[in-house]
Amino acid sequence: MKQARSAAVLKETKANLYEQVADKVTRLIENGTFRAGDRIPSVRRIHKDMKVSVTTAIEAYRLLEDRGAIQARPQSGFYVLPHYPKSIDVPDVPRVDANPTPIQMSDYFRMIIHDVGNPDMIQLGSLQPDPELLPMHRLNLILSAAVRRNKRKSLLYDEIQGYKPLRVQIAQQLLAAGCVVDPKEIIITSGCAEAIMLALIATCEPGDAVAVESPVFFNLLMLLELFKIKVVEIPTHPVHGIVLESLEDALKEHPISACFANPNFSTPTGSCMPQENKRRLVQMLAERAIPLIEDDIYGDIYYHAERPWAAKAFDTRGLVLSCSSFSKTLAPGFRVGWIVPGRFKSRVEHAKSVGNSATATPPQMAIAEFLADGGYNRHLRNIRRLYAQKITAMAKAVERFFPKGTKITHPKGGFSLWVELPLPSDSLKLYERAHQRGISFVPGPLFSARQKYENFLRLNAAMWSEKAEEAIATIGYLAAEL
Repeated sequence: MKQARSAAVLKETKANLYEQVADKVTRLIENGTFRAGDRIPSVRRIHKDMKVSVTTAIEAYRLLEDRGAIQARPQSGFYVLPHYPKSIDVPDVPRVDANPTPIQMSDYFRMIIHDVGNPDMIQLGSLQPDPELLPMHRLNLILSAAVRRNKRKSLLYDEIQGYKPLRVQIAQQLLAAGCVVDPKEIIITSGCAEAIMLALIATCEPGDAVAVESPVFFNLLMLLELFKIKVVEIPTHPVHGIVLESLEDALKEHPISACFANPNFSTPTGSCMPQENKRRLVQMLAERAIPLIEDDIYGDIYYHAERPWAAKAFDTRGLVLSCSSFSKTLAPGFRVGWIVPGRFKSRVEHAKSVGNSATATPPQMAIAEFLADGGYNRHLRNIRRLYAQKITAMAKAVERFFPKGTKITHPKGGFSLWVELPLPSDSLKLYERAHQRGISFVPGPLFSARQKYENFLRLNAAMWSEKAEEAIATIGYLAAEL
């Protein structure tokens, strides 16, 4: 009996010990000693510094993984994950009307969109990367050298598909997204916006209906308005992305020409579809021969151990037109993007030749060399860590300054934060007040063809700074006042 009781005490002491170790590491994370994206001490370092066994250290780290505080990266170690405020809930899945809707953006909305690019305002709206994190010096050196080496070629039109060495490098990068792509299948574009525009031209006609996530990026709504294409809004889960059951119902009820999705870190919610959901999405559309236009522009800005696969990875029939660019990760001013259009390649090439016969050659040369020497992947490792810290800091500021009852998303990549204010808040009125104080964000109604999401707003965490924190405090004060 005594031996059994001693064994039980020993077991309980061991359990308490690894929990104590986990709690100590948690406190280090909470007080900012280790921030999102940082590598924490190894198991052997914990074993040595905290005077515990290796087994206890391993169990403590497993507990922290279960809590979602850290994540193991193969042959690299353990890293801190973004830790969002536990006191703030995630927004609910929206209710939307799935009937086809023509788009009519008001002049007022266009004014707000114009403000999003205004450098004289404190920018919490425009989803531009932090210029301080861009490899400007290195890219400019490469660009100058490339132009000197290729004096003739750099001044002439390249082929419609784009600079071949860049297409080779993009094909290699796409392996991490689960895509095995021949460089011949890639067409270089002037940013991701042109890629999506070409995809719409290749798949739709005026008067057609396109199924889109709701909420959805307002630039897409503007493109659809330009092409006189109707929208069928599909509710989007703030964590798991587009709700497939709702999409399936819409496909049964309406003739839909294409579907648009942003599976990896969607704008504005930051949601990321699980791999199986991506597979089901591609299969569901393929069964009906409906093309999927995929925006994967944030796929490389992930905070966890591995890059999430693109929907294109599950495409066996060439029906996925996958679009992306280097604008969010590397050089927005270079305007270099791409599209992998599958069976629609000839249509996309024709549209490209008519509207914009070639993408600028020198930026393609510079990016191709930057990718080839490994600079891009080193750069990505750095910005992932820093953006994880920035979005965590912004989420905590929203918790601190915004009214009680506010909800925020918990993105695992990108740098967009989707905020739900308690009803009956009006984000358009809030925008007017913030605008008067030189602060820009994007009100929720701009993300819906039906101008829903009146009490929502989108914030850009990439530009996080002391000045941005003051702006968040001001918005929170104004929200409470309204």
